[in-house]
Amino acid sequence: MKYLVTGLGNPGPEYANSRHNIGFLTVEALARFFETGFVQERYADVARFRHKGRAFTLIKPQTFMNLSGKAVRYWMEKEGVAADGVLVITDDLALPFGKIRLRAGGGAGGHNGLANIIELLGTEAFPRLRFGIGHEFAKGKQVNYVLGEWSPQEQETLADHIEKAGKAVLQFGLIGIERAMNTCNQK
Repeated sequence: MKYLVTGLGNPGPEYANSRHNIGFLTVEALARFFETGFVQERYADVARFRHKGRAFTLIKPQTFMNLSGKAVRYWMEKEGVAADGVLVITDDLALPFGKIRLRAGGGAGGHNGLANIIELLGTEAFPRLRFGIGHEFAKGKQVNYVLGEWSPQEQETLADHIEKAGKAVLQFGLIGIERAMNTCNQK
């Protein structure tokens, strides 16, 4: 089995520690755990590893968040992965900080990166892992919050939450989306 795991984020040092880049942070942690590194390839930085007979391709689209669909579509075709073998990791304002939610499909929920992927793939039927970044911002300051850096309190537990998200990615690949959803979404 082959899987394409897409961590959404924005390229560049100015976004590296922003809440919006939690997808990048999660796939980077997986790559470190499996002792592989990212290489710059077409539309994305790419890392690969095998785990229990399954091949995982991790990508960090370099097309910027709102155009992520271009990279996802290209790498799906290149790797020969169907939509149900794609997992997109993204930030979610509606979830409390650190809460993860795994879903088999669904709408964009106001997330421009997911909206672009849905538009370019022509389907909502691909799994996604939403990572809660909380919503502690003043009215009209949503963009500043999402593109802002983690607070000191968030940084204290961020690595633990990213590890939990990484385990959810592996469960998706090993036991399938339905069983992984039952496990992850109960916590």
